[in-house]
Amino acid sequence: MAVILSAQATDKSVNLATRELFQVAATPNAMLELGMTGLEHHIRRIGLYRSKARHIIATCEQLIKQYHGKIPDDRSALEALPGVGRKTANVILNTAFGQPVIAVDTHIFRVANRTGMAPGKNVTEVERLLMQRIPAEYQTNAHHWLILHGRYTCMARKPLCQQCIMADLCRWPDKTAP
Repeated sequence: MAVILSAQATDKSVNLATRELFQVAATPNAMLELGMTGLEHHIRRIGLYRSKARHIIATCEQLIKQYHGKIPDDRSALEALPGVGRKTANVILNTAFGQPVIAVDTHIFRVANRTGMAPGKNVTEVERLLMQRIPAEYQTNAHHWLILHGRYTCMARKPLCQQCIMADLCRWPDKTAP
């Protein structure tokens, strides 16, 4: 459920909300018992909390009816859940099931395009290229590394190119030239 909450929200707000929420409702059945009002109360500090609460309640209902309360480990089943798109499905497949997939968020999209590692016009294209170019043994952890690199080094406004461990491979000459 935390992945659904994380869309267009800060990690800090999601972590604060889920710390409290998961103490009282850690299963789909428990989420349903909270109901909309109870769930909204716990996640109100997160942007778009009302629509996210609706998605979570609907997702919990589906998980119970179709999957006996368990999260499916199949992309198409995940994407059929309310509030779950390709990126969210990839995060779940990677972190919960250890599948070698890459969830392309805004940070990874930026790093892939700036560096020339996987230039693409959309996230699906970038994901496809990254999967082709990153060796299989690194794919499980690659999206974590790339997200962190995009958040803390290859930032949108003021990238830290002089400190970048990939500067010698980067194809963004305006920033990497001495």
